[in-house]
Amino acid sequence: MSVVENSKIDRILAVDDTRDNLILVQTILESEGYEIDLVADGTTALQHVQQSPPDLILLDVMMPGIDGYEVTRRIRNNPAISYIPILLITAFHESSVVEGLDAGADDFIRKPFDTDELLARVRSLLRLKHSVDEQKKMARQREDFVSRLTHDLRTPLVAADRMLDLFQQETFCKISPEMKQAIAVMIRSNQNLMQMVNTLLEVYRFEAGKKTLNWESCNLPEIIQEVVSELTPLASEKNLTLKIDTSELEPKADAGVMMGDALEIRRVFNNLIGNAIKFTDTGGVKIRISEKSANQNKDWITITVEDTGYGIAPEDQGGIFERFRQGRNKRSGSGLGLHLSSRIVEGHGGKIAVASELGQGTVFTIELPKNG
Repeated sequence: MSVVENSKIDRILAVDDTRDNLILVQTILESEGYEIDLVADGTTALQHVQQSPPDLILLDVMMPGIDGYEVTRRIRNNPAISYIPILLITAFHESSVVEGLDAGADDFIRKPFDTDELLARVRSLLRLKHSVDEQKKMARQREDFVSRLTHDLRTPLVAADRMLDLFQQETFCKISPEMKQAIAVMIRSNQNLMQMVNTLLEVYRFEAGKKTLNWESCNLPEIIQEVVSELTPLASEKNLTLKIDTSELEPKADAGVMMGDALEIRRVFNNLIGNAIKFTDTGGVKIRISEKSANQNKDWITITVEDTGYGIAPEDQGGIFERFRQGRNKRSGSGLGLHLSSRIVEGHGGKIAVASELGQGTVFTIELPKNG
């Protein structure tokens, strides 16, 4: 039975410190049309996997130096290695199987193994590998399509925004107050759509690893003050207070200053403070900025955005930073803003968290390292 899928021969890495075992496995699998690489120890196996990842790994448990369990753990804990099924080969009892599966192996077979059983397990794991690879390929294609589509959508939206602005300024002809009001609504809707498209584009840049942060000195109190100044009219319309508390910052020149991408950091706080205003009807929003020294002499800046709004249900808090995860509030948007904010914070080596209680408001806490 030949094993060629999509004109690609499956390549299997066999790892065993006993040469006779390697030769046996090689003979069985090559007769079925597989390409086999043979390795005699765990260290060489790890190097081989990183340099030339196989489609499947047959791994002996008991080897001198690094055993099969440790090889499995290191492969699974290395984010640079894409998913590779691991079939453990063991001569021991059930507990060794449990340890291997807990380490991250996908299946096991006991020595001495039956040839038909070995081939069946190999075919099963390779089907799993092909399925995972196909899903990843489709996900990449989908993300590339969305990224291209989003980019192309910006052109007509920008053109519409400019044209509507000209209409509102009566560049072409005089218009009635009612028409001006209608155009103002169209402009706001167009700008909201533009913001959503821009956010979606930024999300996919992060997802595709194509986002480059421009590192520079960022004065967080100044950036947040600029955001607050821009959003104050929205808060005033709802009679909300909007305050910044820097009382916990020491009076020194670099207080609240960090290395980061000022534009992206600004995007985070524009989203968080804007959301706080959006979901608050009475009371207000307070932003606190403080600094602390952690282990290894690493300094952190902590910013909290606290509102007195509706709050977030406990069941919604766990996935609030996931892509397209919308809240249950009728004012909830696309579910992209918080996801993008979390990606930006993580890109700066920071952390973002939420604490909320229904009817009591919400607190977002952002921790950012001063030196990246």
